[in-house]
Amino acid sequence: MNEPTHRTIRSFVLRKGRLTIAQQHALDELWPHYGIEHRETILDFTDHFGRTAEVIVEIGFGNGESTWRMAQQEPEKNFIGIEVHEPGVGQLLMALEEHEIENVRIACEDAVPFLKNRIAAASLAGVRIYFADPWPKKRHHKRRIIQPEFVGELARCMARDGILHLATDWQPYADHILEVMQSNPDFVNLSPTGDYCETPAWRPRTKYEKRGERLGHAVRDLLYQRT
Repeated sequence: MNEPTHRTIRSFVLRKGRLTIAQQHALDELWPHYGIEHRETILDFTDHFGRTAEVIVEIGFGNGESTWRMAQQEPEKNFIGIEVHEPGVGQLLMALEEHEIENVRIACEDAVPFLKNRIAAASLAGVRIYFADPWPKKRHHKRRIIQPEFVGELARCMARDGILHLATDWQPYADHILEVMQSNPDFVNLSPTGDYCETPAWRPRTKYEKRGERLGHAVRDLLYQRT
């Protein structure tokens, strides 16, 4: 009798999506320069970026608009964008080439094992997760990326005083984040009122944010510092 198998719960649904000709060309031509190949060894940031600088990870960058804009605004930092959907990766590659941005590298894989297997302890200056899928149905709440175990992994990866920046336009998800983060002693909420912060200058407005505002959703920014 076969032993039962246990599937890892993922915070995303992998939809193949249709690549445009331009996105496919970007993947073929630009990935060797900007891409981080799948491995199970710890990343050497200096080797990938050709310099030593603070490293910020953005998880689930969508079409990459926020990624390249932040990298352009903060050229003194290195950025690693993580996204599972190839069309979004292709779109970001195109933008990096168009705007001649060199301080971004991309991983096209699940963020959870990527952080666990490839990021050294206390090596990140920041992690940014904007408008992650809120999984609104109760039976899907376990798929939300902000869970106690994942936050523990973020704490392992982040250096002291590093900033975890989360943004959502789904109030029940914002409540969920507050509850999960409050239970982790490795982070302190930077909000003077113990909940939300003003949107920091480094976060560009995204299409997801604009769509949420059109639907009447309040956008919540949550900032936590690694203690």
